[in-house]
Parts: sequence; structure tokens; C-alpha cells
Amino acid sequence: MSPTTSADATSAGGASTVVAQAAEADGAGSAVAGGPDVRMKASPAALVRALGLAWRSGPWHILAYAVLALLEAAVPVTAALLTKSALDVIAHQQSGASALVAVGVALAAAGVAAIVLPHVSRYVRKELERRTGRLAQDRLFAGVERFTGLARFEDPAFLDRMSLAHTSGGATPSAVVAGTLAICRGLVTVLGFLGALLVVNPLLAGAVLVAALPALAAELRLSRQRASMMWRIGPMERRQLFYRQLLTSVRAAKELRLFGAGRYFRSRMNAERAAADSERRHLDRRELGVEGGLGLLSGVIAGAGLIWALLAARDGRLTAGDIALLATSIVGVQSALAALVSEVTMAHQQLLNFDHYLAVTGAEPDLRQPARPVSPPALRHGIEFRDVWFRYSPEHPWSLRGVSFTIPYGSAVALVGRNGAGKSTIVKLLCRFYDPDRGTILWDGVDLRDLDPEELRGRIGAVFQDYMEYDLTAAENIAIGDVAGSDNLTASAARIEAAARKAGVHNAVSALPRGYDTLLTRMFFGPDPEAEAGVVLSGGQWQRLALARAVLGDGHDLLILDEPSSGLDAEAEAEIHNRLLEHRAGRTSLLISHRLGAVREADVLVVLDGGQVAEQGSHEELMMLDGLYRRLFTLQAQGYQSAEAGSPDGHPGP
Repeated sequence: MSPTTSADATSAGGASTVVAQAAEADGAGSAVAGGPDVRMKASPAALVRALGLAWRSGPWHILAYAVLALLEAAVPVTAALLTKSALDVIAHQQSGASALVAVGVALAAAGVAAIVLPHVSRYVRKELERRTGRLAQDRLFAGVERFTGLARFEDPAFLDRMSLAHTSGGATPSAVVAGTLAICRGLVTVLGFLGALLVVNPLLAGAVLVAALPALAAELRLSRQRASMMWRIGPMERRQLFYRQLLTSVRAAKELRLFGAGRYFRSRMNAERAAADSERRHLDRRELGVEGGLGLLSGVIAGAGLIWALLAARDGRLTAGDIALLATSIVGVQSALAALVSEVTMAHQQLLNFDHYLAVTGAEPDLRQPARPVSPPALRHGIEFRDVWFRYSPEHPWSLRGVSFTIPYGSAVALVGRNGAGKSTIVKLLCRFYDPDRGTILWDGVDLRDLDPEELRGRIGAVFQDYMEYDLTAAENIAIGDVAGSDNLTASAARIEAAARKAGVHNAVSALPRGYDTLLTRMFFGPDPEAEAGVVLSGGQWQRLALARAVLGDGHDLLILDEPSSGLDAEAEAEIHNRLLEHRAGRTSLLISHRLGAVREADVLVVLDGGQVAEQGSHEELMMLDGLYRRLFTLQAQGYQSAEAGSPDGHPGP
């Protein structure tokens, strides 16, 4: 497998091998991985969790927002009452200029408040959104870190949930706070205007209020449909992201241009966009019909009320101030109710989507966790695979079938075999990214399932076949190998350089423009935007950096090298091979390579075939058998001999 850049690794999630493993969510009661028809509900528990998250993010911001909301609610009612008073004073001419001035000043103050308060309130809300978004994001990915295995990250349904959880987790708490305060604000405004309408015409007040009920019911139903639509189009949007990143990826640019495949992927991206847009368009049309009909009903009620008011004023039953108050009250009640319905339905929709956040953060661990995990002891005897059976899901064939072998302490064991024989699966089980379906893996006699996974992995150094290329500096790329659960890279410069020397990459890194501080990517600028963009390494140099990462931690009891020299030329491979022999001296090692010459000096070679151990022994012992290892080794040796002999025309062979 080719190395994967960090950007490509993100996009490759949509194209990764599907290993569907259902996982039940804790608390919310919904499945972490569900189909497109997953049911969501805005439960009271979700409301409490969202409000609690917002409160922990910024209690003073919530209190300030609440005060501002109440002031905003009081301003339009106050302005309407002051307007009535002003008109009545003018019409009856019963008060002097001082009364008019007082009313005018009060109206001006209300106008200033009506202009200023929304801006202040918007600022406080945005700050609350930023705070809750940061806290929610941290808790979401802290929850993801609890998944000690890999199965969830190979499940498309879980990845869809993750995408929606990341969006809703930060937005929902502040939206719920805004919705809650909008209800309070709307109630204050509505009750104030309804009080005025009750004085003028109780029947009209009742009609305006009743007209809002179908609007609320319709909007709540639309919000559920909107949340369901977002779940349905989630896979489409993730595939869009995959195609978009593919079309802008440096790694993919060579093949896309060589094969002229850009148009093909662009058409697929557009097809996904068109499908998602079709879903949105269908719901938008439904919303247009519903909201248009409700708006027409509100307009009819408002028009009828105004006609009645004008006729009543002609007959002398209403004053000019009454007409102004009634007109303002009708518009104010309808506007306040519309805003109230909008905020409630928005908060309701956010709560529906918040179910994804709760499902991810509250999910049960993907691997069985012991009640009292054992700290793995320093390896002194060895690691034993005892009758291990494993498959990635019930729908998949067995990857391992009754595998048994031992990695003795201080020895080097090599896994060899054809592609798909189960070598990489053994590495995943040994790192406890998965658990066996049957059988056990013992670390000095202790089942891996009884050990603390984090501490176990702290005793393992590894170079994976699909190693990462982090868009960071060279020093950071190496230091990641010894983070030890910290949020800072603490490895010293001396240790980083020592690891680079062991991996044979020190000279190459030192020659970079900024040495170990050189950024190894062209995706970002470094701390100084005026500086030149980063440097892109060759595949072999990246592989050596990955190797330096693996040998950085001196406390590793086990070193796993999965194709550590596959991207190197013959001379570099020989150099790395000699360096690793020196580094592995006296260490327990597990080696994997398709180049059998690179592992022939291992103490024990375990030959896998079809998920089973076909042969095991030293190189000499296996060569004495007329088995799979001898055939594979002979075939490779013949290839090298043919290359050395050259072609018939005297030139070196391919």
C-alpha cells in the first residue's frame, strides 16, 4: 500500500475498505452506525445536555444574552404604547409641550434601543457560539479517542454521523439557548401586544393567536423533515468532499492528468451535488407551499382587523391612537409569533441533529474494556498467538483461521506469505486495533484484552505499511512517535536527531532549507507567511522519517516493521537493513516483508497461507522443506539472478 498524506487520509475515508460493525450508543439510545432511515428525536435529555454544554461554555454570556433578550422584547411594546400616547395627546390637545417632549424623548430612547440592542445581542450570541463550538469540538474528538479500535473508522454510517456531529455539536447548544430566550422574548412581546389587542378587540386578539398554532405545528414537522434530509444527503456530501479533495490533491494530480481522469471525477462530483440539491429543492418547495399558505392566512386576518378598525374609527368608537396601536399590535404579534416559531423550529431541528453528537460522544467503547485493566509488564518471556480466528465482520471471510505461533523475547520473528495471507491483520491484532473472534493473544501470559490498550501501545514501536505523511515539520513528524498521550510534542532535539540518524535520514533533513524545522508540505505556510512554502520529500525519505518515528521511543519492548524498506532502492535498503539489525539487537521484533532476502536472517520465519500458519522455522530449516517458503524464495532469487545476468543483447535486465 502506498503512503498516505494527511490530506489524502482525510478524503480517503469515503473510499476506505468497508468493514461495517454496528455499535450501540449509550444514553441517547440510538445506533452510532445506522441506515439512512435512522429515527431521530428531540428528547428532553438532549435539551438538558445542550443547555448544560452552553452553560459550561459561558454562563455570563448566557445571562447577558437573557437580559438583552428581555429588553429587546419590551422595546416594541413600549414604542407602540408611547406612539398611542403621543397621538392621543396631539388629538385632544389636553397637555402642554412638556408632555409631548417627554413622550418624544421616550420614543427616541426606544428607537435607539431598538437599533443598538440587536447588534449587542448578536455579538454576545456569536461569542457564545464560538465558546460552545470550541468546547463541543474538544469533547467530540475526546469521545472519538475512546474508540481504541479501527472498526468504527471503517464504517461509512459512522463517518456520516461524525460529519453531522461535528456540525451540530457546536451549533446546537447556542441555538438552543437562542431558541429558549427567543421563546421568552417572543412571549413578552406577544403578551404585551395581545394585551393591547384585548382592550381594542378581544375576538381579533384570539384570531391572531389561533393563526399561529398551525404555523408552529407545520414548522415543527418541516424541521423533522429537514433533519431527516440532512441524514440522507450526508453520504452524498462526504463523497463530494472526497472528489473535491481528489481534484485538488498534489498526490492525485499526476495520475488524473496522465489518464485524463479529471473530467470523470468532476462529473461524479457534480452528480452527487445534483442529487443533494434535488433533495433540498424538494423540501424547499414543500416549505414554500406551507409557509406561503400560512402567510396568506396571517395576511387575511391582519387585513380584516384593519378594515374593522377603520370602520370603527369612522363611527367614533376608536381614536387615532387606538388605530395606530391596533395596527402596530397586529403586525407586532404576527412578527413576534413568526420569529418565535422560527426560533423554536430551528432549535428543534438542531436538537434532532444533536442526536448524532450524543450518539458519538456517548457511544460504548468499540472494544471490550476490562473492569480493572492490567498494566502490561515489561516483556520478559514473549508473545503468543494461540488458535486465533478473526474476520472483519460476519459478512467477511475469515482473515485468520486458527493461527498459533510465538514471538520469543529478544528474538526477531518474520511474517511472510502471499498478499492477503493475513500478515497485516496479525499486526492490527497485536496492536489491539481489533480483538480476535476466537482464541487469545498473550503478552507474557496475559491476554491482551485484559491490558490497558494505551499502555500496551506505549510498549510498541511500529512502522506500518501505510505510514502517515504529516503536513508538519520534519522534527514534528519524528516527535509524534513519542507523544505518550500528551497534547504537546516533548521529544528533545537530541533524541529526534538520534532517531533520524538510526533511520538514515539525518543528512537529508539537515540539508533542507530550515533543517529539522522545515515544513514538509506545500499545503500550508509555516509560522512566517512570507517564507517560502514547504518542501515535499521523496517516498523513500518519507519512509525513513516513519522509521525514525518508530525508533524514537527507547522504552519499546516490541518493534514492528511492516515493509520498512519497500520504497527504497537496493543500496538504501541495505543501509537501512544494517542499521535496523544494530538497533534490533537484543530487542523483540516482528518483521514483515515481501522481499524475503530482507528477513532471511530472522530467528524464526512464520509462513502464512490463506490465513493459516503453513510453515515456521529458520531460513535454513524452511529451505530444506519443499514448501511454500522455498518456492517463493526461489522465485525471487531467480528474478535477481536474471537481472544480474542481463538481457541477450548484453544490457542489464529489468
